[in-house]
Amino acid sequence: MKRLISCYASDFKDMTREAFKQSILASEGRTIVAETVVTAAPLLEGVTNAEVMAAFGADLLVLNEFDVMQPAIVGMDPAESYPGGNLIAEIKRLTGRPIGINLEPVDTSLEVLDQRVVISEGRQATSATFQLAQQLGVDFVMLTGNPSTGVSNKAIRQSIATGREHFKGLLFAGKMHGAGLSEKVLNFEELQAYIELGADGVLIPAVGTVPGIGEDEARSACAAIKAMGGLVMSTIGTSQESADEATMREFGLSNKRVGSDMHHIGDGGYGRMPIPENITALSIVVRGKRHTYFRMAQSLNR
Repeated sequence: MKRLISCYASDFKDMTREAFKQSILASEGRTIVAETVVTAAPLLEGVTNAEVMAAFGADLLVLNEFDVMQPAIVGMDPAESYPGGNLIAEIKRLTGRPIGINLEPVDTSLEVLDQRVVISEGRQATSATFQLAQQLGVDFVMLTGNPSTGVSNKAIRQSIATGREHFKGLLFAGKMHGAGLSEKVLNFEELQAYIELGADGVLIPAVGTVPGIGEDEARSACAAIKAMGGLVMSTIGTSQESADEATMREFGLSNKRVGSDMHHIGDGGYGRMPIPENITALSIVVRGKRHTYFRMAQSLNR
């Protein structure tokens, strides 16, 4: 097992779930997670957003709005163009990074605050989609919700057991924002329940993203989850990933102070990915130029 911040592309190829989790833990709060929407045109013609995020220093890549039943990434050839029709395998080949997707535990019993966004079956958290994620070789799944989709804490909790039954990669559960509901986003009891039910880690909003969440509350949540053996990912899911680099510095140092293991930066910038320079800025803040440039410069052939 190597620290994730010291891994090359070859180290990720056969990494078990347990080794993957330990590699993040051993990196001591210096893992960068970047997210992009695959249903939008990429930032740069001729190159995927995933490749751009990798080039600017991201360790783990999340493909938002990826439909496992109808796999497609705007800017790439159709899935059948690749060996086995596997787009996930192709993105791994192009980036040399672990790849995750969002699966959304939609709760249709609750009313959303605005107009509900109805998502396809292939993006929802079900036994079928977990099985397909496993077949595609997805490395980790985030059980969370996009704006106005009506993902609830209760539905997240119910989907963890299904995920553990059908998916062998890492599971992260929690909300970056309300997802259209008025329930509490940072709920200690819910987060602890996610770990008890089998999640490997939780998502919590980075301090300064969701109104009303302070460092004391976030620190207490981190301590409780880590005491249970879980990982904590602090997320920027409020389009502040397109703010200035000074804001990235505030997020990164705050995440460090509260005890987060991973620093997520969302898909709300140009081309539906983080501002590329902000990925690098966040990386330098949390782990310095040495580890940032190591990640940016290494060959995929290593």
